[in-house]
Amino acid sequence: MLKMKKISETYDMKVFTDTGEYFGDVEESILTHNKVFGWRVRASKNSFLIKVLGSAKGVIVPHQLVKSIGDIMIISKAAVPNYSEEEK
Repeated sequence: MLKMKKISETYDMKVFTDTGEYFGDVEESILTHNKVFGWRVRASKNSFLIKVLGSAKGVIVPHQLVKSIGDIMIISKAAVPNYSEEEK
């Protein structure tokens, strides 16, 4: 059964990758033509984004990469920016 959720219920929701890493918190939804286009995810303390982005505040995750929304949001690992130790 498909359960509907209000967009306002997703704000400050925890976001995890499909591999189980804490990614950040939903800050805002991006709408175009009454459809969800993407999600702005804030880099929160102890999140994977802090390690990858450093001083950046967050990223925009396209809605196509969202796998599930319930008590938490699960996104595809493809949404994670590329990171390697050599870039530091």
